[in-house]
Amino acid sequence: MAETSEPETIQSSAISSAEPTDVELVERVREGYEDAFEELFNRHRRRVALIASRFFRQREQIEEIVQESFAKAFFALGDFTNQKEQSFAAWLARIAFNASYDELRRQKRRHESSLSEVTAEEAEWLQERLSSGEKDVESAAIARELAGKLMAKLSPEDRFVLVMLDVEGLSVAEIAGLTKWSAAKVKVRAHRARQRLRGLLKRLM
Repeated sequence: MAETSEPETIQSSAISSAEPTDVELVERVREGYEDAFEELFNRHRRRVALIASRFFRQREQIEEIVQESFAKAFFALGDFTNQKEQSFAAWLARIAFNASYDELRRQKRRHESSLSEVTAEEAEWLQERLSSGEKDVESAAIARELAGKLMAKLSPEDRFVLVMLDVEGLSVAEIAGLTKWSAAKVKVRAHRARQRLRGLLKRLM
């Protein structure tokens, strides 16, 4: 009899030691167990920081978006519904995108601002790489740095839509859902944003 009960004990132990799902943690937070939210924070902090880094380069700005996103998520947990098309991770990502977009608008620069942050060396590098098509690790690093500087010259709306389309790989419909824009407006905004980015590149050529 002892031999037959041992597997049941092991199985029961395995079940009890399984990590709770995001949805279960959300329910625990709603019940007043705030340590469950700390677990959600630890699970998803890196993803939120990655989203913020798509828009901001300084560590302090990224951390501010992380903190703001989780604070908003905490107070909005009552609005979260566990649907197949909207996991907690996706729901939180939407909050992070919106927090980043709001911060971009708060820090809005003039569209006609100069490209003084782009050095002569970077402009020369860009001209050489565009003509040669050379790709290596060093080139990729420089390209990311230069792209960040150029993107910072775009309006918040232009920068947001390009990051969503070309970096995050979201569809027009997904972006429309995030921004509450129509699909047509997303397409027009993306087209204009690419035109403006090409214009900035031409000024370096």
